[in-house]
Amino acid sequence: MTTHDITLTVNGTDHDLEVESRTLLVYALREELGYTGTNVGCESSLCGACTVLLDGDAVKSCTTLAVQADGATVETVEGLGGRDDFHPIQTGFQEEHGLQCGYCTPGMMLTSVDLLEENSNPSDEEVREAIEGNLCRCTGYQNIVNAVQNAADQMAATDGGEDVDLTREYPTGDGDDGGEGA
Repeated sequence: MTTHDITLTVNGTDHDLEVESRTLLVYALREELGYTGTNVGCESSLCGACTVLLDGDAVKSCTTLAVQADGATVETVEGLGGRDDFHPIQTGFQEEHGLQCGYCTPGMMLTSVDLLEENSNPSDEEVREAIEGNLCRCTGYQNIVNAVQNAADQMAATDGGEDVDLTREYPTGDGDDGGEGA
């Protein structure tokens, strides 16, 4: 099997590694580099558990070859924030109970970070549209939408947003939360 020398910058750290041509980015991250927050789910880009940020864009790492990421910057869930310095999306998921089993959470968070970088004030519908490629079998999605809105509010307040209402009431999910899926 042909191998390739590649360089990845993962969460701010440069890594040189040798990978086979067929090595998927998810396996390079998990098995070669130890970034196990990126989960392997469906291995066909349907569930989103493997989502990472590749040069700032959310991608499914289970269908991206590691050689395609050569020279790129990759951010995994481990790069979002530390134990004492959470990223707003992590705080949002914690405060709004946006996770249950946690398997989909890394992909949901990174997809949400990508959304918030492009749209700092998304509507609930825009959040649902952004996360539609990430499956969650536990939450019913409303708390995830709430978590993203919470993060958007935090980020706006941090960026000096004077018009941000941090007392926004988020739906509880007890009523109509949009039905099945996102």
